[in-house]
Amino acid sequence: MSTVDTDPAVPAEAGSVFGPAVDAAAEYARLLATEGTVRGMIGPREVPRLWERHLLNSAAIASLVPVGARVVDVGSGAGLPGIPLALARPDLTVTLLEPLARRVAFLTECVRRLGLERVTVVRGRAEEGPIRRQLGGADVVTARAVAPLDKLAGWCLPLLRPGGLLLAMKGSTAAAELAATGPLPGAADALVTQAGDPPATVIVVTRGTVRATARGGRAR
Repeated sequence: MSTVDTDPAVPAEAGSVFGPAVDAAAEYARLLATEGTVRGMIGPREVPRLWERHLLNSAAIASLVPVGARVVDVGSGAGLPGIPLALARPDLTVTLLEPLARRVAFLTECVRRLGLERVTVVRGRAEEGPIRRQLGGADVVTARAVAPLDKLAGWCLPLLRPGGLLLAMKGSTAAAELAATGPLPGAADALVTQAGDPPATVIVVTRGTVRATARGGRAR
């Protein structure tokens, strides 16, 4: 009878990715492997590949985030990519946005146990008016396996300041999805890039600048 490894081995590359926070990253991996599986945050089959597929993959986007940015992680779920990003980049202020109460409870516990003083957990959905008023003006919004790009952009771009970045973590079909989606309302630019090692595929969407129209209104 097979058993699940509740203390996944720390890969060699984790030290260079997480630096002084590597021990906290290992503790987060243990939380996912134990309480995370019991509470349905991740499937038991994901445990053997927690580091490669989840922690390192999530932290890969760190190179795309400006120094000192205010980040909103939409649909954070088990804390991916928000928690690994916060561990890899302690200069960031990160909000984990999640609508489901049981996930919010898990995220709150993770933040407390990992001592992430610059991370907060908010229950809600990106498309809700009160959430947009509370969290709007972010420098970066992250999302991992949340929704198709057109829907995701519609939810997330209003949370960004003009010129802010939506980092949508996607798989190998990212380029095809972007091409099929076409122009995104409110976006100044959208492109597919890779970040980190091993690389993660990310669609980077830049929010357009709000400008005045000839009649004194506003256009994007």
